[in-house]
Amino acid sequence: MALIETTSFSVPAEAGRSASLIAEIKSFWKGFFATAFNPYRPELHYMRGPGPAWRAKHGMDTPIRLKPRDL
Repeated sequence: MALIETTSFSVPAEAGRSASLIAEIKSFWKGFFATAFNPYRPELHYMRGPGPAWRAKHGMDTPIRLKPRDL
């Protein structure tokens, strides 16, 4: 059976900067993944219909064309 010895070392001043850099990198990636893989995408469901250029091309003067059954 082997003995395990533990010793504690004093923390150098640069370790604080290293820890803050690691925390900053973790924060960046957390925000990146939250934004990049957000399931809510309203632009995929926003339907306005054809615009004025489409109406001009297809000869429609009015924005809405009523069918006889709608009258």
